[in-house]
Amino acid sequence: MDTLFLRPILLAISCSALLSLPADAQMQAQIQLQTQGAETPSSQSHAELKKVAANFLQQMASNQPGEVKISVNEVDSRLNLAACQDMAAFLPPGSKPWGKISVGIRCNAPKTWQIYLQAQVQVTSDYYVAAKSLQIGQVLSLDDLSKVRGEVSSLPAGVIMAPEQAIGKSLSMSLASGSLLRMDILKSPSVVQQGQTVRIVSQGPGFQVATEGQSLSNSADGQTAKARTNSGQTVSGIARAGGIIEINY
Repeated sequence: MDTLFLRPILLAISCSALLSLPADAQMQAQIQLQTQGAETPSSQSHAELKKVAANFLQQMASNQPGEVKISVNEVDSRLNLAACQDMAAFLPPGSKPWGKISVGIRCNAPKTWQIYLQAQVQVTSDYYVAAKSLQIGQVLSLDDLSKVRGEVSSLPAGVIMAPEQAIGKSLSMSLASGSLLRMDILKSPSVVQQGQTVRIVSQGPGFQVATEGQSLSNSADGQTAKARTNSGQTVSGIARAGGIIEINY
């Protein structure tokens, strides 16, 4: 007999049977009828894995200056993971958010699994090099800096990407012209010099006392500084511009 002819008869029989059930059973039966024949994916889509990784890296790179290009390698075609409803991407501890990196993807439900995908994050931006030969201890000015543009994802960490990061700071080593400027070779200028007469300010809730002393160290703004008071007591506090050492209680 033609199945087109039978289909409305079978549907009517199903509905009649449904109406004869209690209310709770009717609802459950309706759910079963509605979901019969619907496709439920049994394995996780590889395209979705790449999308989750790419979106995560894009978010991580949103704070980076310059142009960002992200590519995620293809997932191994032999990989067969259970379909996931709760995925989260992450970087392994100690990873930097650019260059050649591994991106972790963790599934929390309904089954737990964890994989790593390989990716490449390229960042093209302006950075600074020495405009000429510079000597150790030299305090940098704008004329000492030269701006270049290139891929910074392959450069060492701490590369100078804005003039204000270097201007007014001194070099801890000599540099040849064209050498890369990095944060780890720059020192903030001392606001307190060893042997300098300093003002020691002790302060706390409801009080402030000031006295004079002699600095026992060279210290930049915000660094810990030691001083000897006129009474011979050695104290330590925070160096501030103007030859001040703050002691907070």
